[in-house]
Amino acid sequence: MEGAIFTIPGLDMARLADPMAAFFFAMLRIGSFLIASPMFGGRFVPLPVRIIASVCLALPVAGQPGFPDAEALARLSAVPMMMSELAVGLTAGLVLTVLFAAAGLAGDRIANAAGLSFAMQFDPSAGGQSPVIAQIFGLAMMMLFLGTDGHLAALRIVLDSYASHPPGATPDLDVLVGAGVTAGGMMFALASALMLPAVAGLLVLNLAVGVMTRSAPQLNLFSVGFPLTILAAIILLWLTAPQMMTGLEGVVDAGLQMIDGVLPRAAEGR
Repeated sequence: MEGAIFTIPGLDMARLADPMAAFFFAMLRIGSFLIASPMFGGRFVPLPVRIIASVCLALPVAGQPGFPDAEALARLSAVPMMMSELAVGLTAGLVLTVLFAAAGLAGDRIANAAGLSFAMQFDPSAGGQSPVIAQIFGLAMMMLFLGTDGHLAALRIVLDSYASHPPGATPDLDVLVGAGVTAGGMMFALASALMLPAVAGLLVLNLAVGVMTRSAPQLNLFSVGFPLTILAAIILLWLTAPQMMTGLEGVVDAGLQMIDGVLPRAAEGR
């Protein structure tokens, strides 16, 4: 029609404020978990990948009821709610990271007992030098975690935690701190179980070499005992490899069970 003016209807941005606020609030717990978790939080994972993963994982939970609206998040009272979400996500990720450190600790102790502590290499995940055996154990732990779909189970536990721990609910700090302390104790216990077969064999060998060099001083400790200890360490690692993988699988199960039990109890009054 001649002279008619066609206009495009405007988009009411005010209606998007509440869904976007709920979406970004859901990213707090998930994003903090990804930053602190053993695999997603590694230095080898670029920051854009973590952000995209947080966005994709927040989509299924952002539509659930219970998230604060944009007006509630604009107030100063929203700061404790945000800190609570960060505390819950960081606790879940750090518990897994602490327990998974049992593999590296066991490898480090075995390297020291075998005289291979000097065989250091740059570890990109830790950002420093670490023994090669510790890095091998860490890679085995990571491959087992991925191969058994442990990462999917961990993400499922975090996503399901919105039902047991409502968004913005104040967590019980005693439960969160107790989870960290318990994870530290379990780390040393699991590392001791992993390294005990190899370290016990090397200890017996070192005692035998000490007695041998004491009775025959012409047998130099560095020329005889050192190569023998390294050879024995390699043989022991080869013989105990099946049991080592079973122990690493137990570490994965212990980590998943721990965060599955901690997150529901972290809600206030539980």
